[in-house]
Amino acid sequence: MKILFLSDIHGVPSTLEAALAKGEALGYDKIVLLGDLLYHGPRNGVPNFYDPVKVAQILNGLKDRIIAVRGNCDAEVDQMMFEFPMMADYAVVEAGKETFFCTHGHLWNEYKLPPLGMGMVLAHGHTHVPENKALVCGITIFNPGSVSLPKGGSARSFGYFDGATLKHVLI
Repeated sequence: MKILFLSDIHGVPSTLEAALAKGEALGYDKIVLLGDLLYHGPRNGVPNFYDPVKVAQILNGLKDRIIAVRGNCDAEVDQMMFEFPMMADYAVVEAGKETFFCTHGHLWNEYKLPPLGMGMVLAHGHTHVPENKALVCGITIFNPGSVSLPKGGSARSFGYFDGATLKHVLI
């Protein structure tokens, strides 16, 4: 199974569309949304081209391919905009030999690990900084970065799992 990992869209349709176009060129079966889909949050300024209604329309058009989790900026009112569930704190996704524990990152992260087995991947967003590293405990931490509001000097990015390899893709 090929998976796109998108996080921290924060209501910007132009960068979401760019990520989806690159993802389409790569080919994918599922999209895992790692939270913060519509609202930009009180710590971020209003992003250029902010249009959460359009983001919801784009994602609703892909609802049969989406697995989503709640971010710290997501609320019940956001769920009303979507035709797929997005309020769970985590989802477990199995793809071939890989098992992904998918969450936003504000509840579970490298410093507060959920109960994971050896070889599992903790996929989360929240920091807006791409990361892919193995911990000594046998768990991999994967952050796809932010589709819309990158931080820490990083570029806009998303994650891609081709069935064997997990990598970052720049937008």
